[in-house]
Amino acid sequence: MPRSLLPAAILITLTALTGACSVFGRSREASPAPAAGPAAASAAASAAPASALSDANIAAIVVAANNADISYAEQALAKSQDADVRSFATMVRADHQGVNRAATALVTRLKVTPVDNQLSFDLRDDAETKRLRLRDLEGFAFDSAYAANEVSYHRTVLDAIDKALIPSARNAELRALLIEVRPAVAAHLGHAEQLAAGKTRRR
Repeated sequence: MPRSLLPAAILITLTALTGACSVFGRSREASPAPAAGPAAASAAASAAPASALSDANIAAIVVAANNADISYAEQALAKSQDADVRSFATMVRADHQGVNRAATALVTRLKVTPVDNQLSFDLRDDAETKRLRLRDLEGFAFDSAYAANEVSYHRTVLDAIDKALIPSARNAELRALLIEVRPAVAAHLGHAEQLAAGKTRRR
């Protein structure tokens, strides 16, 4: 089974921001509708100037990205019987849920209140669309689609980290977190690409 790739400090911060979102995030109706289509999140990340995102916006994006991959992993664990898929999904879920108990205290220390924005909305909307598509698949079709989606998801997150989040971060701890978490996200992408390649070869 692949081992967790995220350092404990990163896991604490990610899950802390996730815990704060339901309390502090703005409602969907209060903001403009997101761009349509699976590439909306990546396009929003590429288009957003660094100055357009506050630390609160970045926190909301981290929340949305974190929750999306947790939801994909839980769907895979509920539907797949493939050992490689289940191992990958277990690792991904563990990387984002490992330190939930520290969430509230850490958000208080960082003084970061997540505020939703176009990119966080796009990430959530895209995740919902992908989950609905995956829901209707079974067996090898599901495993292949899940692996391909994990590749797409991690590419989108890396794009957001590089083009929007790191350039925008003002808080030194938040910026350091983003820089530190990037290699783990890239490693997840590498694992996802290997998983997807294996499913392609079996066709």
